[in-house]
Amino acid sequence: MRRADWNRLGVSERANLLRRPSQRTSTITTTAVAAIIGEVRDNGDAALRAFALRFDGVELVDLRVGAEELRAAIKGLAPALRQAIDEAAARIALFHEAGMSEAYAVDTAPGVRCERVLRPIRRVGLYVPAGSAPLPSTALMLGVPARLAGCPEVVLCTPPRRDGSADPAVLYAAQRCGIDRIFKIGGAQAIAAMACGTDAVPRCDKLFGPGNAYVTEAKRQVAMAADGPAIDMPAGPSEVLVIADGGANPAFVAADLLSQAEHGPDSQVVLLSDSDAMLDAVAIQLQLQLESLPRAAIAREALDASCAIRVDSIDQAMQVSNDYAPEHLILALREARRWLPRVQAAGSVFLGDWAPEALGDYCSGTNHVLPTSGAARFSGGLNVASFQIAITVQEVQPDGIAAIGPCAVELARAEGLDAHLRAVALRLQAVAA
Repeated sequence: MRRADWNRLGVSERANLLRRPSQRTSTITTTAVAAIIGEVRDNGDAALRAFALRFDGVELVDLRVGAEELRAAIKGLAPALRQAIDEAAARIALFHEAGMSEAYAVDTAPGVRCERVLRPIRRVGLYVPAGSAPLPSTALMLGVPARLAGCPEVVLCTPPRRDGSADPAVLYAAQRCGIDRIFKIGGAQAIAAMACGTDAVPRCDKLFGPGNAYVTEAKRQVAMAADGPAIDMPAGPSEVLVIADGGANPAFVAADLLSQAEHGPDSQVVLLSDSDAMLDAVAIQLQLQLESLPRAAIAREALDASCAIRVDSIDQAMQVSNDYAPEHLILALREARRWLPRVQAAGSVFLGDWAPEALGDYCSGTNHVLPTSGAARFSGGLNVASFQIAITVQEVQPDGIAAIGPCAVELARAEGLDAHLRAVALRLQAVAA
């Protein structure tokens, strides 16, 4: 990790220090993704099979996971893993159900009732990464709220393994959420398939799920298309920012940084501290823990694009964090909850020494599909409402049009919209008669 003193850097140096790796390669990524989307749009399933051979090294006959493959995968899953998935699913459901939006109705005037009703999105597409590591937890994070929202059609794409099968744990997690329309398609081509539709993959109304820079860019491009789907958020390469004071446990802090760094070489981790001793201790722990980490090569590459920053105070660290708007924010502070009101921009916050970010990834109950690349400045994490449409309803009685019609007439006259005025005025005349 690069070491820097925040107060010895200029404005441009600070911005460059915290620039995400994916933002540095955006031009290359944009061009490559556009080509993939165009190929899938033009050639459908044939393009998907060609990309599977090119990117995943597997020749696929059937893109969809068959019933027999699904049964075999679930049957062969270790009981302990199956139980862990079941436990995580239950906690995720408990948390998300508690925060579900509700329909409501209110009489805004005598004879005027306004309502807000909720409807599930008809067909949603879920992307579950499984490139360098399968992520059954993501299948739960997407599938549980989709089920709670009542989405009638759910499509899930996940990359195939070298033997042409889908990861068994991902399949079990999907089945646990009631999803059986599963396709062995990865990367930007999966996003293109669910956005454009092919003979095998149905076109979806909204796409969900995290991924690498290519997946994130693909989501952005299809959402910009005239007939494209909506997307949940910019959920790209993983990132964490840790604010640690002098009393933090350096081994814990290093482990939290590495837990994000091992996601992929385009992940980014940031450490802020007002203690030189803490920064030194964490640097030592990083090297010690890397020695026994199976994904050390990936983590080292991510650490090369990451930084440890000396700040003058925790107050200054909070300012830096709010500007950076991290996906995950760990407050390894004494009296961590006291600092929570200062957090203005973060996807998910972990308070104190005993709340590793990994719990949020798996089984605390909160959703791990979170805004990245600074999008936490204006967007929150995935929830049940993400899978719903809110529709407003107005019901007006004769006494209602008499009560509020004159208001509409005056506003229409002020805006010079005579047809608007007439639509109300005719009704006012009928009521008066």
